[in-house]
Amino acid sequence: MHPRWRTHRRGSATPRTTRTGQRIVPETTRRPAGNPATRYGNRPTMKDVAARAGVGLKTVSRVVNGEPGVTPDTERRVQEAIEALGFRRNDSARVLRKGRTASIGLVLEDLADPFYGPLSRAVEEVARAHGALLINGSSAEDPEREQELALALCARRVDGLVVIPAGDDHRYLEPEIKAGVATVFVDRPAGGIDADVVLSDNFGGARDGVAHLIAHGHRRIGFIGDMPRIHTAAERLRGYRAAMEDAGIAVEKGWMSLGATDPVRVRLAAEEMLSGPAPVTAVFTGNNRVTVTVIRVLAEHSRRVALVGFDDFELADLLRPGVTVVAQDSAALGRTAAERLFRRLDGGLAAPERMELPTRLITRGSGELPPAA
Repeated sequence: MHPRWRTHRRGSATPRTTRTGQRIVPETTRRPAGNPATRYGNRPTMKDVAARAGVGLKTVSRVVNGEPGVTPDTERRVQEAIEALGFRRNDSARVLRKGRTASIGLVLEDLADPFYGPLSRAVEEVARAHGALLINGSSAEDPEREQELALALCARRVDGLVVIPAGDDHRYLEPEIKAGVATVFVDRPAGGIDADVVLSDNFGGARDGVAHLIAHGHRRIGFIGDMPRIHTAAERLRGYRAAMEDAGIAVEKGWMSLGATDPVRVRLAAEEMLSGPAPVTAVFTGNNRVTVTVIRVLAEHSRRVALVGFDDFELADLLRPGVTVVAQDSAALGRTAAERLFRRLDGGLAAPERMELPTRLITRGSGELPPAA
């Protein structure tokens, strides 16, 4: 290769000179005069603040940590230097001294699910009241992803975890709990370990919802729910069976369908229940996602069918008729779990406890429809 066309790796090119000896600086290394290069990661330190304010390092430390012993004028100068430099306190040293990071982790099933919005917000508000930061993530109903996310949060030294479990084996958290990571489970209990858990009364709520349909004359009532391995789905199915048994109604095999909540599966289940010589006259749905799909199916059928759904959802009261639901308070679940977590962090609790919050039947019309003649 001719010397004139020899190339160099970017950033490692050597400066060349002309025949007259003039130095040629590559474009990538030229900088405007008087404008030193800014390197990422070089945050201003307390020493920089002290130099700008003309005070000692200890004085800056007192101002940053809100300690007494600094005159108002000196504090003003330090604050002005902090603002001018964009200084932010590095909490790493405080973590080492106190053993706490003032942060907690929240592992949800699905961040996009409307049910988890109020729950997450409630946990965040409790954390904020305790001066802590909330870090959350979604398990996507995958046990392996749940474990990976929970352990990643522990590796980042969170003080505690609030977990909506996707799996049924949580022994992987035993070393973390023994090491002092407070852990509270929400919506579903932990598997394989003894830990605090905050639940809704899924069994009682489902039983009340189905009993409401029975009270309005229905005997052929279908149930469409979530995956049977999920605690909430199993408890709501149990409540459905209990209400039917209490009324002396034998449940036929074709009246029950449990599985994934994707619209295709739910639609097929609903259409099967609504077809044939002896279709169901009412449907009890196991969660809000199932309810929305069933509403779409019912809108395509001319026959009147009663409906009660577990979980309230947005605009349920604006439909005609409005959708009768068994509502659980997701914000109360999150708030109760977070408060329990911080009580455990403060050392105010001994044995783990199981807490169950009541549900509420909201009647709006769809569950009060009598069986069609």
